Amino acid sequence: MTDQEPRHDPITSESRPGDGDAPAGVHDPARQSTARGALIAVLVAVVALIAFEGKAVERAGERQEDGWQREVLLAVGKPTGWVADKLPFSGIGDRFNEVVGGGTGGTARTAAPVVSGSGAITPDAIDPAAVGETPRPPRPLRNLLVTGDSMATPLDAELARTFAARGVEVTRDPHIGTSISQPQIVDWRQLAAQQAAEKPDAVVVFLGANEGFPLPLGRRTVECCGTAWTAAYAQSVRTMMGTYRQRGDVRIYWLLLPFPRSGERAEVARAVNEGIRVAAQAYRAQVRLVDLATVFTPGRRFRDAMEVDGRERIVRESDGIHLNGEGSKLAAKLVAREIDRAWPRR
Repeated sequence: MTDQEPRHDPITSESRPGDGDAPAGVHDPARQSTARGALIAVLVAVVALIAFEGKAVERAGERQEDGWQREVLLAVGKPTGWVADKLPFSGIGDRFNEVVGGGTGGTARTAAPVVSGSGAITPDAIDPAAVGETPRPPRPLRNLLVTGDSMATPLDAELARTFAARGVEVTRDPHIGTSISQPQIVDWRQLAAQQAAEKPDAVVVFLGANEGFPLPLGRRTVECCGTAWTAAYAQSVRTMMGTYRQRGDVRIYWLLLPFPRSGERAEVARAVNEGIRVAAQAYRAQVRLVDLATVFTPGRRFRDAMEVDGRERIVRESDGIHLNGEGSKLAAKLVAREIDRAWPRR
């Protein structure tokens, strides 16, 4: 006799045993096996959640303001986080998210952790002054990081001279020929995590001269320089900003690119600057944009020289891209002025 599918009452939709079903009260190994499988599946899901997300619950609690929500999250997160640390799966979830979520390299990388720029918005991301509250003063400025590509030189030397006289230790860390959209030389998301681990009090970033390579966006790769590419670039920049800011304790000064002479490069610079603007909106309390584009190239018009302190001076290199020494001095003054707003000179 062949097994039959359960028959259903057309009115009650209740199943009736078919000819092949076990009579009521009779042990059915198949059904017992199914129940056992379901229980195992539930247990596996619970273990997986603890293994991959246990630390996430604890981190969410640490980011909460004092109150019962923080206490509940920490009460649950600390034991599950401890279990997650003891299991051999640490980091797998983060690396999986980086691969499928559009990491700049497109492949899993074993490096310092990066902070996602697309997570929940926390109170420390809001500028208190914008909502009528008194801003919390930043921690003392003792360490300043100046980083970026070749655009960061000789700006880094100018800032080092300026702030060394104030007793500030300046770390100069430019990476020539690198870009966010070409991570084979330097993966800037990972580099930002390594730099943030040194605990600078403020970070100056001047980056973007070498951009324009295709970027991953979801499951596809997009070409420069339309809205899709700009969105992908903004996501990487936001991730870096989220890493540098260290839960709101660090001030970030990101410089917008002066437009280059080349029309093709100018299109890239326009997309880069817009991506930076979009990325910074999530962290207005910590990120300040220094608009060198307007200062050096008003109306997006390239110029080799401009008036500085009442005199016409050459401010660009002959390559039509970089600032020369005079231009870098002016850029350093603008950056220092922004930093002085957070740390007034005494």
